[in-house]
Amino acid sequence: MNGAKKVDKKSKKVLFASLLGSTIEFYDFFLYGTVAGLVFNKLYFPNDDPFISLLLAYASFGVTFFIRPLGGLVFSHLGDKFGRKNTLVISLLLMGGATVCIGILPTYRTIGILAPILLVLFRLIQGIGLGGEWGGAILLAVESAPKEKRGFFGSFPAMGIPLGLLLGTFSVSLMSLLPEQQFLSWGWRVPFIFSLILVGIGIWIRRGIGETAAFQEEKEKGNVVRFPLFETLRYHWKAVLISLGAKCVEVGPFYLFSTFFIAYATETQGFSRTTALNAITVATIVTTICMPLVGMLSDIIGRKQVFLIGTIGLTLFAFPYFYLFSLQSPFWLYMISIIGLGLLWPPIAATIGTMFSEMFNTNVGYTGITLGYQTGSALFGGTAPMIATFLLRSYHNSWIPLALFLLVLCLASLISVLFLKMNHKDSHKGTSLAQEKVVTGAEGEWKKKKAHVCHRR
Repeated sequence: MNGAKKVDKKSKKVLFASLLGSTIEFYDFFLYGTVAGLVFNKLYFPNDDPFISLLLAYASFGVTFFIRPLGGLVFSHLGDKFGRKNTLVISLLLMGGATVCIGILPTYRTIGILAPILLVLFRLIQGIGLGGEWGGAILLAVESAPKEKRGFFGSFPAMGIPLGLLLGTFSVSLMSLLPEQQFLSWGWRVPFIFSLILVGIGIWIRRGIGETAAFQEEKEKGNVVRFPLFETLRYHWKAVLISLGAKCVEVGPFYLFSTFFIAYATETQGFSRTTALNAITVATIVTTICMPLVGMLSDIIGRKQVFLIGTIGLTLFAFPYFYLFSLQSPFWLYMISIIGLGLLWPPIAATIGTMFSEMFNTNVGYTGITLGYQTGSALFGGTAPMIATFLLRSYHNSWIPLALFLLVLCLASLISVLFLKMNHKDSHKGTSLAQEKVVTGAEGEWKKKKAHVCHRR
């Protein structure tokens, strides 16, 4: 009984560490997106045409998504070979260091073209750091969880996404109370420099936790593979494709909600910066509260089922969402649309990590879930604000192309996840797709290779 209490205490510590680390990483990452349409377009990408400045600011936000898969591959390789813990500490250091550097970076007026170049460089370093964060944080939580609570545990790193956005939005909202000149001069820098304190706390906590039992077991059995990426692409390519498609509905709508909305509400609809940020804050609180509840639901009815509920709901909500967005009417209509998205997004975001982790064997888990997640983020996340801005300009502020764009993302994920052969019984037992193949003999070649490698060792 005492042993059970110790295990429970250790699991809670890991749960808190995965939540805090993920929150700090996403705070740093989303802080850039929040400020991009308010500050960077004016101070680092000045242009006679405000549309060009805004597009360049969003491009600097989006370019980092294409470096995230590289960071993910590097950190996932290390994580699958040497463990989850140390890789997460390094990723946190990279992210925090780059964020602080952005906070003290001189503007275009001071150092000229070097300012946007360095801004993009630090943003790329952020992308490398975040590329290694998400997969490790998910595995840290899920591999430390009781089998019947994996969905609940896996929802905590996912909670770091809205919590990071909430913390970033709140900090910018607080500084935006300053007069415009002071905000643009130094106010926006404070949240970036504040990251130094957060990262220090995160590293201290993460260094105090041990390696996951699942990874230690694989290591003791000699199942650590030499090249996790090759192993993943050769034997789990179908799972990678499914995870890539599933990311469309998780990442695209989120960046439309968190980044595009700010500029749209302030520049196109004429609302104040503080009002737009407060709307996102309220919706993010709703999202955060829903996350663990949805995680528990997935432990009862299954990950795939909950994910599909959210995807179908978001598909049906695409046109009403942007229609309410487009009305020249009281701000409460915007609140309805944003909160609606805040309720429909958690069934997708809270379950996707655990669902991905159950699609790959432990010895390639970090690589497998990171490959699909980060590549999907690059293709469908970082480009979303740019595409939405381009559609808005090309179709004279019409909301219909934006709704169609969201609808396409939803349908792509819906079709992809329907190919996922996983039910509640499988996920409750903690059985992965790859493990099922070994048991049933559907992957005879993989089984023979695994046996041959184990025999040689």
